[in-house]
Amino acid sequence: MSKIALITGATAGIGEACASLFAQQNYDLILTGRRKDRLDALAERLVSEYGIRVNILTMDVRNKEEVEKLETLSSDWKKVDLLINNAGLSLGMDPINSGSTTDWEVMIDTNIKGLLYVTKVVSNWMIQHGSGHIINIGSIAGKETYLNGNVYCATKHAVDSLNKAMRIDLLPHKIKVTAIHPGAVDTEFSEVRFKGDKDRAKKVYDGYEPLHAQDIAETIWFIASRPAHVNINDLLIMPTAQASTSHLLRE
Repeated sequence: MSKIALITGATAGIGEACASLFAQQNYDLILTGRRKDRLDALAERLVSEYGIRVNILTMDVRNKEEVEKLETLSSDWKKVDLLINNAGLSLGMDPINSGSTTDWEVMIDTNIKGLLYVTKVVSNWMIQHGSGHIINIGSIAGKETYLNGNVYCATKHAVDSLNKAMRIDLLPHKIKVTAIHPGAVDTEFSEVRFKGDKDRAKKVYDGYEPLHAQDIAETIWFIASRPAHVNINDLLIMPTAQASTSHLLRE
């Protein structure tokens, strides 16, 4: 029987790359995201190319009632081996005194509360089966704080802390827990942060080669494919041209 992975935020970037890579490895997939058209197209492609099963659920992880719709899945789909908590975002780059409280709430509700809502549902499935692996996508922003990163950094510091807490809480149930913290990755991240300003988003990656979504997906596959007795608790991955949040070699 194929293993099952549940991936949040699967409509683009790291989530989409993970869906493709785990499909290649013969995982059946539960894919969630807010954009149904993208989920439908991705599911159709993966089924056609790899012959796997794909179950999609259009939802916003901020909405607890929508997340709880996961419980309507049939029992065979609840035998999830791997949860990739990928859904997350950053909005704005303003100092704390002039930041948008709406942006703050969206980041907190997505990056922290959304991760918690999904984890609560899926971890209980894993507990019933006595095994599982949760991989939380954090950020270098969860290890350092940078100018005008304030609330986004705070949410990713929370993910870092929650990852450690999950590892402790779920230890008796033999559930692995991992956090992977990427530096600069060329995805829709900056375009979302700057609210569709493509030119400003592109400048984030000028003069150096950032990480790509596939780099992170391959790292996640390595983590997920370790033997049962091996758990990678915490992994920080950066482009070679980046030494910290604010130290980049641009050429």
